[in-house]
Amino acid sequence: MIEPLFQAKITCVCCDSPYLSSRVRPSFKKAIRTDTDFCMWYKEEVNPDYYVVRVCPMCGFASTENAMQRLNERQKSFYYNKLGNSWAPRDYGGERTWEQAMESYKLALLCAQAVGEKDRVIAGLLHHIAWLYRYKDNKEQELRFLRFALEAYIKVYETEGESLNSARLMFLLGELHKRVDEPYEAVKWFARVVNDKRIADAGMIRASREQWQNLREDMLAKKMELPEEVEEA
Repeated sequence: MIEPLFQAKITCVCCDSPYLSSRVRPSFKKAIRTDTDFCMWYKEEVNPDYYVVRVCPMCGFASTENAMQRLNERQKSFYYNKLGNSWAPRDYGGERTWEQAMESYKLALLCAQAVGEKDRVIAGLLHHIAWLYRYKDNKEQELRFLRFALEAYIKVYETEGESLNSARLMFLLGELHKRVDEPYEAVKWFARVVNDKRIADAGMIRASREQWQNLREDMLAKKMELPEEVEEA
């Protein structure tokens, strides 16, 4: 019988040590549903999201495939001064519990902040932490990290919006504003996706229109004043 996990060989970008980190085989990555902010839910016991972060057991540096592939000496120094010098060797290379997955993400977040990682990498880590709390139905912490992720994604849009898939990013900004109960801000982002003639992503336009209309119904039910963007939906 094929095991869902396999071991990938990683070379640490901080201390150059080789180590093994578990990944989930593609055939086991079958989502049973996807939330509107792209959080995936899996039927299998093994959740691929638990294994996104790689943690070096020697120096403790944690990162994802999207992070920097090389650190300069200054960044390494920042990492060791803030985190690495107090690292107690431990191994996250095998099967992970929810708690170990959360530890790996929070460690990756601290590492990313220490070395000055890109905003989009930090935003992704914050968003994944929110999803982990969602899996446990911890609404308070989920919302807390969704707000952090939203702030980081706004920075991404301001600095990298033109070079990224801006339709998906704009939709996500609307969706996260909606989830943290900021409907007026959410509407503005959904309207931008729908009305921007340069956007050709039919899937994101359709999703934005659906969320736009859902918000309109919610606001009418709550007797809230409709902004111009909603009235035009």
